[in-house]
Amino acid sequence: MVPLFALLGGFAAFRLIGVAGVDVLDSWQPALRAALALMLLFTAIPHFLPGWRDDMAAMIPPGLPYPRILVAVTGVLELACAAALLIPPLARWAALGLAALMLAMFPANVSAARRKLTLGGKPVTPLPLRTAIQVIFVAAAVAAAF
Repeated sequence: MVPLFALLGGFAAFRLIGVAGVDVLDSWQPALRAALALMLLFTAIPHFLPGWRDDMAAMIPPGLPYPRILVAVTGVLELACAAALLIPPLARWAALGLAALMLAMFPANVSAARRKLTLGGKPVTPLPLRTAIQVIFVAAAVAAAF
């Protein structure tokens, strides 16, 4: 839920900063891109923390090889998207890439929910709620692109 709160709260905060006079955030789309970048910091950093990395590797569907490497690669991709979202010439492509990345990673969330795994010592988000949150994330990324 932290990433969802980072996205929604970040969007509200960045939009208010824009309204207060920071020109670079004085539109909904740059504020949304900044909020997505903030959200990605919350999702990417745990990919590199020992306990979290192991939990994330366990989420990878069993048929996929090298789960720890996949976790590291997705963490790097999330950080790259976060940075690129803040660079105007790259932002559109970063947002589209982020939408694709989130769709590609969703099966790990499905797998984790079906197997009733934990993440950071807490049960993973139940699948119906996780699906709704994923729709919000993908929709935000698509909106940030166009």
